[in-house]
Amino acid sequence: EFRRVLFRSNAQVEAGASVIRGSGMHEGAEAHGVYRVTCVGADGSTKWEDVIDNIVVNVGKNLALDTTLAGSAYTVTGPFMFLAGGTPASAAATDTMATKTGWTEVGTANAPTYTGPRKTCAWNAAGTGSKSLSAALSFAMTGSGTVAGCGIVLGSGAVSTIDSTAGTLYSVGAFSGGSKTVASGDTLNVSYTASL
Repeated sequence: EFRRVLFRSNAQVEAGASVIRGSGMHEGAEAHGVYRVTCVGADGSTKWEDVIDNIVVNVGKNLALDTTLAGSAYTVTGPFMFLAGGTPASAAATDTMATKTGWTEVGTANAPTYTGPRKTCAWNAAGTGSKSLSAALSFAMTGSGTVAGCGIVLGSGAVSTIDSTAGTLYSVGAFSGGSKTVASGDTLNVSYTASL
């Protein structure tokens, strides 16, 4: 969500002033995104659906700013989407792929398992300040367990290998309805939209 914040006096607010000239103007951008997840059972029926409002961590914001505002010739590796366990609701702005606050990546060492690797994000063109995946990413579960959310890793060193701590964590978030149980044979279909 892109916001232009105007600092006004009470008199200006009451008068409905719409334009402030001079040094009282401040522009800001807030990076955020929404994951939408549907769990489809082995029989093809929808077992549950949930939404994640994610946190874009500091290192992810820094990468976006550096590549967008100061980059010249660069290639962003990934992005790759992963599934999270533990308590991604406790994720902090200071988290990285190597330093996580109360959450883990699931898929191999942490149950539940799914057919790897991490899923590669492919995007539609940006419009009206948002960019969405061109198609939902599918995670075919090969074991049972609890999934708590999703995340995205990208940038130099990022790989599709589950549990790798390389690359830059962009975002992570928890299901709004709490952790979800999955079983072998389930498929999680995940869409994502990033906005400024």
